Amino acid sequence: MAVRKDTLWEQFLSPIIQGLLDKEQMMRLRDRIDWQGTIDRYQAAEFVYPDYYQSQNFHGIEGGYLTQTAAITYDPITQYVLPPYEPWVRQSLIDRINFYPRRVLDLGCGTGSTTMLIKQTFPGAAVTGLDLSPYMLAVAADRSKQAGLDINWQHGIAEGTQFEAGSFDLVTASLLFHETPPPITQAILAEGYRLLADSGELLILDGNQRTLRSLELLNNVFEEPYIQAYAAGNLDAWMGKAGFDRVQTNDVFCLNQVTSGVKV
Repeated sequence: MAVRKDTLWEQFLSPIIQGLLDKEQMMRLRDRIDWQGTIDRYQAAEFVYPDYYQSQNFHGIEGGYLTQTAAITYDPITQYVLPPYEPWVRQSLIDRINFYPRRVLDLGCGTGSTTMLIKQTFPGAAVTGLDLSPYMLAVAADRSKQAGLDINWQHGIAEGTQFEAGSFDLVTASLLFHETPPPITQAILAEGYRLLADSGELLILDGNQRTLRSLELLNNVFEEPYIQAYAAGNLDAWMGKAGFDRVQTNDVFCLNQVTSGVKV
């Protein structure tokens, strides 16, 4: 995988943000984690990564999310690139949960930012975070341990989990679908539908498709191999195709959106 050097991110923004990062804190995190032990604990020996994930760079990082670099830099960088304020954007998903869930699955959980918010908001819920990168899960596990939160972290693909049908009453996904090609997005939505109990809800926080279509420059800032296809699509229509009812999308600070649907 070759790293593109012609993105606005690589040419201009990355050097600025790199100067804002707390390098010492990142190194402490890197040194605190038992990377190989954690990876061995989460990743099955026979696990095969899908081509759409391992054949692409994400955010200009060679190797994408399957690296320590991606895992330890994700949170420090995301706070600067999710305007106007990352906690507000993530909280917009939490604010759309209008019941007390008992069993929650956060797909593509990354380093666990939204997963932890869910557990903090609903401490009595059994919360699971699932991600394709054992490196990201290593950071998520460290963060939840530091915060004293009991969260079940699982390694696997969102479009083909090993959970039983009807296992959850809430399934969420934050900033996942702009990083998957549309056929995989549709497969993940179908899997989310399968995993939900009757009357269960799926909530998705991601980039605002309408805004991304009108501001093509945003799509060229970072190395996002699938964002053009995501922007050209319609998440409401994809949700409907997967079988969801009462689908609706609300803007979040113009640049993002929260989409919800119910399994009936």
